[in-house]
Amino acid sequence: MTRPSPPASRFRLVPMAPRDPREPGRSASVLELFFDLVFVVAVSIASVQLHHALTEGHVLDGLATYGLVFFGIWWAWMNFTWFATSFDTDDWLYRVLTIVQMAGVLVLATGIEPAFTDQDYTLPVIGYVVMRLAMVAQWLRAARSHPSVRRTAQVYAAGIAAVQVLWLAQLALPEAPGMIMLVLLIGAEVTVPVIAQRRGSAPWHPHHITERYGLFTLILLGESLLASANAIIEAVHDTDTLGPLISIAALTFVATGALWWIYFWPPHHRAITGAGGSLRYAYVHYLVFAAAGALSAGIEVEIDALTGHSELSSLAASFTVTVPIAVFLAGTWWIAIRDHADPLVNTVVPVAAVLVLCDPVIPVPVSLTAAILVVVVIVLVLHPPVSSTAPPPSDAARTWRRGPART
Repeated sequence: MTRPSPPASRFRLVPMAPRDPREPGRSASVLELFFDLVFVVAVSIASVQLHHALTEGHVLDGLATYGLVFFGIWWAWMNFTWFATSFDTDDWLYRVLTIVQMAGVLVLATGIEPAFTDQDYTLPVIGYVVMRLAMVAQWLRAARSHPSVRRTAQVYAAGIAAVQVLWLAQLALPEAPGMIMLVLLIGAEVTVPVIAQRRGSAPWHPHHITERYGLFTLILLGESLLASANAIIEAVHDTDTLGPLISIAALTFVATGALWWIYFWPPHHRAITGAGGSLRYAYVHYLVFAAAGALSAGIEVEIDALTGHSELSSLAASFTVTVPIAVFLAGTWWIAIRDHADPLVNTVVPVAAVLVLCDPVIPVPVSLTAAILVVVVIVLVLHPPVSSTAPPPSDAARTWRRGPART
């Protein structure tokens, strides 16, 4: 369903009023889908660099850099996604500012390799600041357009802008203090929404926002399949023993299919009916997304170990596959499954995550991981989500209906 467009101004701009959180037929726009594809470019490059770091034996440095780079990708994506569910006007200025953010992520992607190899975060920080300043402009526009969200939007704009100044100042610091500053700035970034929400919440559309998360998860899982397939095709030319490669190919296919099934089993829209649930859903997805992106790197590391091109032992290489799977399982259970499952499901999924995590110490890790995931899917098929009544309106929806927040 297409919503009626408010009258445009003389600059052909649509007033940025909050959208109805119960709007029927709300789905991801073509601009949002385009936006996701650009971000997946950065995720793909980060996964490739993580693969190289792990294969060369730089495990701790590789994971730390991957975590920092992925934060920039995820946080910029998430902030736009939640803003869009509340204020998407789809006029020319909104589209231009969105495309500016897309340009910023491409700049960030260009700097991912130097971040891994030389600990040089200059380009990632510049690209990140470009994305965030575009969001400042969006929040200022929202603050000007509608009194019900003015104070909240102003806090968002001021908080984001202040932190961006600190990001740029961080570039002038020496390496060691600069790394400490990076961590502190990440803490500052995640604090801005918490502070802004105290001024009132913008309305979010539960079905739309969870569809956006689901689509991004699909793209990340598809990236794992593509990267793994390419690695296996290349490895075929370097070895005459195809049995282990066939096992890895089967694990990749089964694991990706099972993770898709598990992720989309629960009713995600019921997990964000309040401010606390929405923050948990938004923030824990960092682990789910990062794990999905790291899975392709782990598969490639495992293939390198099988073909003798890795500095890691077979045991360590196996962990690069099982850890992302276990984190994905545990994160999905925490944010979406546990509140809508019976006791058996709430036992099987966390236990499965632990078993997968410990799987490399078992003599047949590849087969056992696949078997565990298949068992989880079978349990989910036999035990559908616990039915419940329609969720109550979100805090944001109530705030939107009763008008401007009073402070």
